[in-house]
Amino acid sequence: MIRITDILDRLNGYHPEADLDLVEKAYVYSARIHEGQVRLSGEPYLSHPLEVAGLLTELKLDPVSVTAGLLHDALEDTKATMEDLTELFGPQVTSIVEGVTKLGGLPFRSYEDRQAESVRKMILAMADDIRVILIKLCDRLHNMRTLQFQTEKKQATIAQETLDIYSPLANRLGIHWMKTELEDIAFMYLFPRQYADIADHVAKKRDEQEEYINTIKELIEAKMSEADLAGEIQGRHKHYYGIYHKMMNQGVDFEEVYDILAFRIVLNTIPECYQAIGVIHSIWKPIAKRFKDFISMPKPNMYQSLHTTVIGPFGERVEIQIRTNEMDRVADDGIAAHWQYKEKGHFDEKTGAAFTWLRKLVEEQKNIKDPDEFMESVHIELFPDEVYVFTPQGDVLGFPKGATPVDFAYAIHTEVGHQCSGSKVDGRMVSLKYELKTGQRVEIITSPNHQPSKDWLNFVKTAKARSRVRQHIKGRERKQSMILGREMCDKILRKHHMSLNKYLKSGEIKKAVSELGYKTADDLIASVGYGKVTPLQLVRHLLPKSEIEDEKDTIATKITGPIRGKKEKSGILVKGVDDVLVRFGKCCSPLPGDPVVGYITRGQGVTAHRTSCPHALNMDPERRIELEWSPDIAELYPVRIHVLCDDKMGLLAHITAAISNTEANILDATVKTRIDKRADCYFTISVLGADHLDKVIKSVKATKHVMKVTRLSA
Repeated sequence: MIRITDILDRLNGYHPEADLDLVEKAYVYSARIHEGQVRLSGEPYLSHPLEVAGLLTELKLDPVSVTAGLLHDALEDTKATMEDLTELFGPQVTSIVEGVTKLGGLPFRSYEDRQAESVRKMILAMADDIRVILIKLCDRLHNMRTLQFQTEKKQATIAQETLDIYSPLANRLGIHWMKTELEDIAFMYLFPRQYADIADHVAKKRDEQEEYINTIKELIEAKMSEADLAGEIQGRHKHYYGIYHKMMNQGVDFEEVYDILAFRIVLNTIPECYQAIGVIHSIWKPIAKRFKDFISMPKPNMYQSLHTTVIGPFGERVEIQIRTNEMDRVADDGIAAHWQYKEKGHFDEKTGAAFTWLRKLVEEQKNIKDPDEFMESVHIELFPDEVYVFTPQGDVLGFPKGATPVDFAYAIHTEVGHQCSGSKVDGRMVSLKYELKTGQRVEIITSPNHQPSKDWLNFVKTAKARSRVRQHIKGRERKQSMILGREMCDKILRKHHMSLNKYLKSGEIKKAVSELGYKTADDLIASVGYGKVTPLQLVRHLLPKSEIEDEKDTIATKITGPIRGKKEKSGILVKGVDDVLVRFGKCCSPLPGDPVVGYITRGQGVTAHRTSCPHALNMDPERRIELEWSPDIAELYPVRIHVLCDDKMGLLAHITAAISNTEANILDATVKTRIDKRADCYFTISVLGADHLDKVIKSVKATKHVMKVTRLSA
């Protein structure tokens, strides 16, 4: 365990004028409020805030950050209050600690909703003060380093969340060493056998690779010396998850991953970098399209470097990066390397300009109320792989890879997006689905009467475009539902010689609005159109009981009229009852244990989707209805899985045995072999639920020569 004296020594080393008394006071206070608490490892709980503070000093952060790191769990796990922290440590420390603190004590529909709201809060706090996320990343890194003390299920959940949210955040903030460590630890827990295989391969080749690294370094040093270029040459191994990711993407074995080793040349000035790339290309032949200039066009996380891949001295591919000392520091520590806080706690304009993605995310979250939709927009912004295109005026705009002219149109203005009817790229007409490429000039053609299409949601890439299209479609559907709702209400009211307009004008409808749990009459009428409320339900609140005919109004009729088709037992309950026809979305095939949500389908009952299903995200939330799994389900459900494995004789028998050992029945199996000596195996199996499927996947993953097992949506 790191000691407070080590933290103070480090802080004093890079910040001689630091307020060490503030940090010491935070240590004493943290020790007192966490007294008696222990971690799952059996260590005193104080070890955790100390380790987090230690990681913050590795990033060379200011005393306020280190103080907040020592107190980051104070509001969540102790009786300390915000008033206490403000009185002792000031409002700045309190604000950061509050931003790091998870949401607690609030009711949420599911774990996914809680996670989404926690991430939303973190993003907002991070936009106000970037130190919030730096502390959160250090907190997550130490928790990952001690993940072995958690249960197996918790390990998988935390590791997956780390890969989904925290390592991409570290990457977006440019903190490379933290990103790679988070990925490698998560990889170790999610894919233990694959991790062990790669670690074993790397260990076996280490001596041979060290000799190779020294040979290449000597050749480069000699040529640099001839050109009067003084710099440092480094050789390094790629991290395990990076190797695994490349193997999966390229469908190759470990031996076929050519750039497991990479070389870096660190020089003093930018002109020297460009001189050095010329020297390297004069020694070895460069590979076309593998040269990238991130110095003149930095990545969004401020990363700058020249990248090239050449044919090395032994006929192999060699990846080389060339950068200055300052660029090297930024490449490792990212935003932390640009730490220039002013009195008000905001980073400088140059650094802030590099994080326009964060400002976009904060702006968009105001328009996104649905937790699943918000998490989708977060993922879009965290995995950008950007392309840069020109406006007709010559301005440069950055977009995620795969972005289309529709994304470009919404980036210009919402109305331009709504009215986008066509596009020209480099003067040539292209479809709205066309994927933009770096360096292209884009022009949007608009039409005043044009409206967004629901199909756009299938190809737009930016959070802003997706959000604006959804908003427009929801508004359009609401208008249609209002018209339909009025017609349905008027139809039944005419039987009693009444009209809806009469109740609207007199205000008599307000009582029905309140009793049925709506805010406005428009909301209630739209709900009738959507099918959430039947006209008969509304009329019963408007007319005396004696005037209403004895019409049936069951839960089934609430789903907008007669349901076509015979109802079968599904194991799904709609608001606590099971007498409604429920169909399962073929797009995601939900299983018992999966978080599910229902969507009302006129004349077809309710369709159940997994909450993470892209189709569910694109549907109108007004038609959403809460579902739950029946507690006494004993049904078998079909689900498809994909197994990527080596093409080995007898391996199919081992895989099917692994499935059978978990008491899952194989309904269908298809095997396709590849030219790269791999095989894609597709199985349809019957399982009792999500937990049963997890057991199947773990059993198959443990089979030798199996590379990857994934659940398929359809």
